[in-house]
Amino acid sequence: MQDTPIRFYQTGTFTVGNRLLSPEQRSIQSSKERNNSLNSGHRACQGCGEALGARYAIDAAMRATDGRLAAANATGCLEVFSTPYPESSWRLPWFHSLFGNAPAVATGMAAAFKVKAQKDGRPMVRVVAQGGDGGTTDIGFGCLSGMFERNDDVLYICYDNGAYMNTGVQRSSATPPAARTATTMPVQGYDGNPFGQGKNVPLIAMAHGIPYVATATVADLRDLERKVEKAMSMHGARYIHILVPCPLGWGVASSRTVEMARLAMETGVFPVFEAEYGEVTGVKKIRHLHPVEDYLKPQKRFAHLFGKRANPEVLARLQAICDRNIRKFGLLADDEADDIPAPIEAAERAKLV
Repeated sequence: MQDTPIRFYQTGTFTVGNRLLSPEQRSIQSSKERNNSLNSGHRACQGCGEALGARYAIDAAMRATDGRLAAANATGCLEVFSTPYPESSWRLPWFHSLFGNAPAVATGMAAAFKVKAQKDGRPMVRVVAQGGDGGTTDIGFGCLSGMFERNDDVLYICYDNGAYMNTGVQRSSATPPAARTATTMPVQGYDGNPFGQGKNVPLIAMAHGIPYVATATVADLRDLERKVEKAMSMHGARYIHILVPCPLGWGVASSRTVEMARLAMETGVFPVFEAEYGEVTGVKKIRHLHPVEDYLKPQKRFAHLFGKRANPEVLARLQAICDRNIRKFGLLADDEADDIPAPIEAAERAKLV
């Protein structure tokens, strides 16, 4: 799929605007041309970003492999809502083992398919592993790093909704600073999730020097599809990290899932980029720069940052993180980059970030 930007000129709307496109360019939920790998009948919440991301990601992988694809899935929301025993919404070979070993299971599957292809003389079945941020950045992190280090022929997709949503919205190492969760409640002296903790797994994946790493959001499904198809055209370990807002855990209306994903990108909270062998090869520029407050205010998990008891210093620290991301990845056009504050002294940076 070519990375050809489609420009829409409506203002004040977060709709895709399919009516402005020719039929072959439109992003649609279901059709006879799509594989519909994650089919109807699952039990995801209304507005679930993970269901949307998984539907488009796996359909793109199916297209890229001509249907010769199998999936390994970690425990988590995606596994629970799509496969309530004895039912399944998946229309491809799909395997679930444990919470933390999806990368290792996928590695074994890929090795077995390689041997079978050599024996049968047929094209090899490719493997995708999937997990949420809990099963990826926390419980399955060791297995994932091992998969990267061995350069196993697996595409791992992390659907990041920022907490353990399936078990009651507990903090994960992908939970953003200052966010309220069931285990990081904003109480006297604590403004939600602590600063300076967690993991940036896309950057950790890049440090392994694997063939391909990318980030994406459900606000740009064409970009997501293109990156999955590109990853499936390559061999070796590949990693895609997709931001998938959770209306329940984030405390936003189910109709605002795509809007939240877009604001995460346009504030600098979530840089969208791709890298090959440890080097950034492309970034998605911010079209309309927003202050971080525009992203935080609609979410109840950040409600304690506003109102009479708000702490302006916390908002300043969050904005500093966004500004650093914008500078680090070059997310603005050259003529707009001057509007971002210059890097501050090391001592001040330590206080803010």
